[in-house]
Amino acid sequence: MLTLTDQNFQTEVLNSKKPVLVDFWAPWCGPCKIMGPVVEELAKEYAGKPVKFGKMNVDENSAIPSKFGVMSIPTFILFKDGKPVEQFVGVQKKEYLQKKLDALIK
Repeated sequence: MLTLTDQNFQTEVLNSKKPVLVDFWAPWCGPCKIMGPVVEELAKEYAGKPVKFGKMNVDENSAIPSKFGVMSIPTFILFKDGKPVEQFVGVQKKEYLQKKLDALIK
């Protein structure tokens, strides 16, 4: 799981050859605490597959979340070829995220 910042976002996400699921979160956010373990599980299950997972703390980084219109957290954005292709806000079912990831990496 990558720790994303305003500084490394270009390299790790926008320039990535693999699709990337970015979790925009904050430590004080209740729904983020629910989703954290789900994203960690997905990252483990998809290890070795052509996809990356990253988390960005919106309290510590403001440029990127504002650039991509992140207003509520958790927000998840799937990037492919440096562009956002799907965005989900709030608590998501693990199966739903799996379905979206599988469609992206096929």
